[in-house]
This record gives sequence, C-alpha cells and structure tokens, in this order.
Amino acid sequence: ELCSVCPGDTSVLAGLYGPAEAKLSKELPDRAALEVLLRPKVGLPGVLERSREQLLRQTCEAAVLGVLHPRTAISLVLQVLSDAGSLLSCCLNAACMALLDAGLPLAALFCGVTCALQPDGAILLDPTARQEQEARAVLTFAIAGSDRKVLMATTKGSCSVEETQQCLAAAQRAAGTIFQFYRDSVRRRYSKC
Repeated sequence: ELCSVCPGDTSVLAGLYGPAEAKLSKELPDRAALEVLLRPKVGLPGVLERSREQLLRQTCEAAVLGVLHPRTAISLVLQVLSDAGSLLSCCLNAACMALLDAGLPLAALFCGVTCALQPDGAILLDPTARQEQEARAVLTFAIAGSDRKVLMATTKGSCSVEETQQCLAAAQRAAGTIFQFYRDSVRRRYSKC
C-alpha cells in the first residue's frame, strides 16, 4: 500500500508491506514484528533518521493490534520527498494513513502535530524549517484519536513545563482537523468503488 501525505511543502510517501512471514531471527511468538524505515530525500539514513525511526516504530506499535498477527512481519517504509519543516509529524500522519489504508487492525488512529515555541512565547503549529530554526523549542506529539491521549512526545530546545502543557493543548486541538482529513480522505478513496 502506498500513501502520500503533504502538509504545506513537506511530503512523505509511505509504503506498507505485510503482515507477511517473518524471518526466524525477527519472529515474535506473541505479536507481529513491526519495522519502520525512514529514507531521506538524498543520501543514506543517518543518526537522525534512526532516532526518528525508533519514535515512529514505538508510536505505531502502540496503535497496531499486532497480537492479531503473531509470528509475522510488517514493514513500513517512509520516503521523504521534500522537507520544508514539521517532518516528524508528517511521517507520523503518513504512517497512520498507510496503516489505515492497508486495513491493519488498529487500537486507535493517531496523528502527529509539531509546535514551534517562538522566543516571545507564541506557539506556531506546523512550522516551516525556518520557523523551526528560529524557535526556542520545537515539540512534536503523536496524539491518539479516541481520547486525544499522547502516544509520543519529543522536544528539541528548552521550554518550561507550563509551555509544554500549552503546546500539548494546542496540538490536541489541532488533532481534530487532522482526524477530519483522515475521514475525508478515506471517504473519497472508498466512495469511488
């Protein structure tokens, strides 16, 4: 299954393969083994991509009902087509759309929201690369669809606990728009059948 997500000028193509037979070394007896690969636009994956792969995998594992497919492997490949900011949240959204489109059983939908905390304390949602560079802190959250619970959070820069809470509240409000986008996309895709 291939799925493309483009918030602003950042775009990521997601391909999902599986559940399929797992290699013996990667096979898990009680659930599906989930592998996430993040490919940069150019060059080979580095430390940053590996770090993001781990965050993406942990988020996907929290959402996928892998116990329904024991001893299998699921591979999610994310190819960055363009990065103009908010890349991790774009990857999270592409991953969720790919899982949804492939028909994998999910405990909950999830979405990614990136917030940039400006030097004056203002919060920008879905910041550009330039806004991220100028920000005092950049926070990315993975929000569950059912109860707006936080599945993953990562921060670059420094901010107070209160500012983190304000960014989280803004991200949870913004999540509603993303989940509506999911609904509209699925409705468009399957109404053509």
